[in-house]
Amino acid sequence: MTTQRIAFLDVDGTILLHGSIVAQSTVDAVRTARTAGHLVFLATGRSAADIHPTVRGIGFDGAITNGGAYAVVGETTVVADPMPRAAVDELTALFDRHRMHYVLQADAGLFAPEPVRVRLAEVTRRVRASNPQVAAADDDTADRIRDIALADRDAIAKAVFLSEAHDSVERLRRDLGDRYHVIPGSIPMPGSNGEIGMPGVTKGAAIRSVLDHVGMHADAAIGVGDSWNDVEMFEVCGTGVAMGNAPDALKALADDVTTSVSADGVANAFRRHGLI
Repeated sequence: MTTQRIAFLDVDGTILLHGSIVAQSTVDAVRTARTAGHLVFLATGRSAADIHPTVRGIGFDGAITNGGAYAVVGETTVVADPMPRAAVDELTALFDRHRMHYVLQADAGLFAPEPVRVRLAEVTRRVRASNPQVAAADDDTADRIRDIALADRDAIAKAVFLSEAHDSVERLRRDLGDRYHVIPGSIPMPGSNGEIGMPGVTKGAAIRSVLDHVGMHADAAIGVGDSWNDVEMFEVCGTGVAMGNAPDALKALADDVTTSVSADGVANAFRRHGLI
């Protein structure tokens, strides 16, 4: 009898190649693993409202979202840890002072000032114009960002920042110290970008809560990802697998490296580690 495993999959750069393009091998791997009795969860920096229907349609046993601020097993919420309102106010004041663009992310949606919404929409149009695959996929995340005035500041999970400067991550880390969790982002835009959450609110912490809820040990867990918000997932899971398209420095922190998102990376990881 096959030992039951539990897998946690990042979305962008792991499941998604562009916009809403998912390799059929990934769909088949997830469904085959679940049919065999393994559990498969999403583990994404995205909010629940921003997970593309193409991804949700694959079928999962639950999801960790907002980089670990929320987690559900089936229909049961096991983690709900938004930022304190005072933290949201402090961060937005800091972004304004540094003249940085930012997006506030709640589990129910994304919110940003009008200049940010305009800039992201322009970038999306340029990417679609230069890449027919993205145009066909029609990833409309930028179109779904609502005005900042509509945000409930008591329900913000994390902040995403974008800057023309290349040292914004380091600068914000200096300004904020250990009171916040600041990591580089992976948005393909000029300059630099990153994510800010509360310390201890990570994919790894949420995975521990999920494992406790389903009664499984971390040794049975495999985490697959390609971004810096996957570091704690690698640390908690018995097997951390970096995608072939991940930065080399992140690959060095993983237990194994699979092929890239465009070369059946998820399916190859599942096959190598006994889920299919």
